[in-house]
Amino acid sequence: MSTAPPAKPVPGLLAVIDMQRVFADPGSPWATPRYAEAAAGVARLLPAFGDRAVFTRFLAPSRPAGVWRAYYEQWPFALQPPDAELWRLTAEFAGSGAPVLDAETFGKWTPELASRLAPGSRLVLAGVSTECCVLTTALAAADAGTEVVVAADACAGVDDEAHAKALHVLDLYRPLVRVTTVDALLAGA
Repeated sequence: MSTAPPAKPVPGLLAVIDMQRVFADPGSPWATPRYAEAAAGVARLLPAFGDRAVFTRFLAPSRPAGVWRAYYEQWPFALQPPDAELWRLTAEFAGSGAPVLDAETFGKWTPELASRLAPGSRLVLAGVSTECCVLTTALAAADAGTEVVVAADACAGVDDEAHAKALHVLDLYRPLVRVTTVDALLAGA
């Protein structure tokens, strides 16, 4: 019986941003149309990172403060507790065993995420949505002095145009942020 060779390790930490039911469900007000394509890219990356992968979840605060009050007035459906169905990781990732870091902010560059990154190593980002949580995480990490690599085809936006524009903006931050593909990452590029 033949088995596939083990995935070649990719250096750094993979942060998989917000692969949650609220973004996958086509009936959700926050549906990401190409979620399944991003999920396929994430699934290809996970074996190459092994225990150097984490997932994040966006959660609503119990009591929005500041401008978040206006945000949740626009999106009242999202004011649900952390254990609500919409906040769960989708089925293909729920049993991965990877740590899950929660944040009530778009950006996921939190002290918890930063502490998981070895000094001098890079942060590889995948997930949704490209123009929101991926973008804000990438820029905050780069500001902190971390090399950031975004796997474009393991991300998805609210639509193709927003996704492409966000990738363009991210690529303007070279050499702090680099946009690449899953294939290039797996090939060691």
